Amino acid sequence: MANGAGRLDLDGKPIKPLTICMIGAGGFIGSHLCEKLMTETPHNVLALDVYNDKIKHLLEPDTVQWAGRIQFHRINIKHDSRLEGLIKMADLTINLAAICTPADYNTRPLDTIYSNFIDALPVVKYCSENKKRLIHFSTCEVYGKTIGSFLPKDHPLRQDPEFYVLKEDVSPCIFGSIEKQRWSYACAKQLIERLVYAEGAENGLEFTIVRPFNWIGPRMDFIPGIDGPSEGVPRVLACFSNNLLRREPLKLVDGGESQRTFIYIKDAIEAVLLMIENPERANGHIFNVGNPNNEVTVRQLAEMMTEVYAKVSGETAIESPTIDVSSKEFYGEGYDDSDKRIPDMTIINRQLGWNPKTSLWDLLESTLTYQHTTYAEAIKKATSKPVAS
Repeated sequence: MANGAGRLDLDGKPIKPLTICMIGAGGFIGSHLCEKLMTETPHNVLALDVYNDKIKHLLEPDTVQWAGRIQFHRINIKHDSRLEGLIKMADLTINLAAICTPADYNTRPLDTIYSNFIDALPVVKYCSENKKRLIHFSTCEVYGKTIGSFLPKDHPLRQDPEFYVLKEDVSPCIFGSIEKQRWSYACAKQLIERLVYAEGAENGLEFTIVRPFNWIGPRMDFIPGIDGPSEGVPRVLACFSNNLLRREPLKLVDGGESQRTFIYIKDAIEAVLLMIENPERANGHIFNVGNPNNEVTVRQLAEMMTEVYAKVSGETAIESPTIDVSSKEFYGEGYDDSDKRIPDMTIINRQLGWNPKTSLWDLLESTLTYQHTTYAEAIKKATSKPVAS
């Protein structure tokens, strides 16, 4: 049903084809969402981004089955007068644009704050003024630290879900001190959420806010020195993939004690499609999108990825697969971290009937197979080149 004929929403009503203005369409999430919209729905996409490498395969002129349904506009939303016109042309705007790499939060705090707050302001304003619906991508980082993290280490209440499960409508947002610049990102993202919410309350903006909890899959971030800067530090999945591909030990920041939940990108995109196509159920809501069943410490993640990579690559793991580094050494001064990130799924379950399906092992296998196929040869070539003296 690639053309989407006869598709119904969750309330049994026919789904009308939409024009979607997608800001940040060339990124990891955008590329998977564009793919899904092209292959499974009748919707049109105005794809806005500075780069289009990750969606090139959707823009080839010979992909006739959706010819004309996706248009790429090379735009930096910071200073482009075309932005409002494109938002006006669409029924719905999805804003995915962000600096979202922890390595940047305390080394480039100004860029982080500007990109996540200031640059997002016009998007919210144009949607509100032109009465256009907005799906705004935020982050699970807005929750900051859990209440439980302030209790003594051995306190029994640390094990009580009331003290660590993160709920959209109840949990407070708890950040570190101002000198801990890691929170520049979370704070900017929280403020834009409050602005979107206020536009809804005061001016009737139809909005949905998405809080992703570590979405993982093919095309995530970059591999330093191959399709990104050599000195770049991507997020944990790409960092560990890079180490595995190069047969280097995986660096565990502060012992890898932080706990995270990981969700497969394809599961997460299902949730976003439900939001797009069920506005009456999604409007005015903030949704956690994560997989509480896939919880691990970063150390456990490293061990699992080492095992999965050995399987998909056919290469035995190196003798000392991990190495401990301090956060100061890895991220620089001003780093801080959230201890645990477990999403409560009640609201998304109730409104959209959505649940994630893919286990951590399966999503790592699929992602690392992609990383190995895509990058292993390029890395072999890059590392075997003689270095000029």
